[in-house]
Amino acid sequence: MVYKGDVPRFLASRPDSLLIPLPWDVPLAEWPAEYLVALPRGISRHVVRFIQVGSSVYAAKEVIEHLAIHEYRMLTDLRRTDTPAVEPLAVVTGRTDDHGEPLDPVLITRHLEFSLPYRSLFDHGVRPETVSRLLDALVVLLVRLHLIGFLWGDVSLSNVLFRRDAGQFAAYLVDAETAEIHESLTNGQREHDLTIATTNLYGEFSDLEAGRMLDASLDPLNLVESILSRYRDLWAELTDAEEFSGQETYRIENRVRRLNALGFDVAELDIRTSADGSTIRIQPKVVDAGHHSRRLLRLAGLDTEENQARRLLNDLDTFRARTNQGHVDEAVVAHQWLTECFQPVVTAVPHDLRGKREAAQIFHEVLDYRWYASQREHREVPLLEATWGYIQDVLQALPDEAMEATTLGLMSGEHRQLANPFDPSQGFTDDSGPMPVDPWETDDDDDVPDPGFLDIEALRRRGR
Repeated sequence: MVYKGDVPRFLASRPDSLLIPLPWDVPLAEWPAEYLVALPRGISRHVVRFIQVGSSVYAAKEVIEHLAIHEYRMLTDLRRTDTPAVEPLAVVTGRTDDHGEPLDPVLITRHLEFSLPYRSLFDHGVRPETVSRLLDALVVLLVRLHLIGFLWGDVSLSNVLFRRDAGQFAAYLVDAETAEIHESLTNGQREHDLTIATTNLYGEFSDLEAGRMLDASLDPLNLVESILSRYRDLWAELTDAEEFSGQETYRIENRVRRLNALGFDVAELDIRTSADGSTIRIQPKVVDAGHHSRRLLRLAGLDTEENQARRLLNDLDTFRARTNQGHVDEAVVAHQWLTECFQPVVTAVPHDLRGKREAAQIFHEVLDYRWYASQREHREVPLLEATWGYIQDVLQALPDEAMEATTLGLMSGEHRQLANPFDPSQGFTDDSGPMPVDPWETDDDDDVPDPGFLDIEALRRRGR
């Protein structure tokens, strides 16, 4: 629906009336500071500003009209398919300045809380393992887009925001100016996106290298090749046909379990048997991301990122085993875990610190803190004790909406640097020897891949 006043005009599905009185007759680059919020943002060819309206924060981008409307509709379609992308709010058109001269329209999207552009993550330098996790997040996003027939047309790190997702990252699309949506993509269309990705990503990694923000052990070309390789491996695992002997029907379940381990559900599986029954051919026809997050939402009503859900479900399963409730309905145990474990941790966080991490991310980091503290103190540290220690030693030292390369030590009174500020479970830089096995992440399911890496071949070996 188009809402018209004198000027400007708002194209919006759910308009915020507080947007109307803003100074739309002023070029976005010249807006008064009273309307703006200082948040990290990526490189953009357009003027982009974060604006605060009431208690909400929006991203506003000046762009020519047909691109603004096209991007608004592309982002709207992605939201309908539950694909990770920023939420479009409105397009403001018909703008003129005080002299009646036309101004470019403004696309308004909701600010993605707890997210960062890639350059903010690299500002203080990141470990190679963290870079690998960022690449995995980008690959998963690109595959999810291609599965729904979305041709991006401008694959790059600059067009993505990253959110913490337990020990990994989740990637969200933020720019869809050049995108197209089709019923399905041909191999040629997918390769077109990969060609664009090769050029853009190589340039971005080279820029990071020139700015000394890329670890010396990482080569831009190798990083790009790694992305392409991971993409093709994941795409093949999700879509390729598999043929085997009629005596190996267990491989049907193995294929489904591998897809679940990667975070995908199979909505439709095409199974064909030869006339004599000697061979079976299977091919996933419809795959849908979000296997673990949907399970957690169903059991506990928590809406989280995929890897956060995986971690919380592991803790739920551990709680069920420790309380000897294997015979009790899973939904009943989930409610008990929610009230006895998750909610007390979240409630313990002071209100003024809750803007630093999402609730699910806080719980994940508390689990990491508890494990590490338990290893050092040779005892099982109670959950609430670990929570208070985490708040004092880690959370209060972190800024809102950002991550720092240095932080206070995990143990009270210690001022030591974390080996990886994005993953407290990796310990401190001055630790020696191999890290102990994490008992809080122990899982009997051998099909679960190593966290942070899309090692499809390793997953297949475990299945065998």
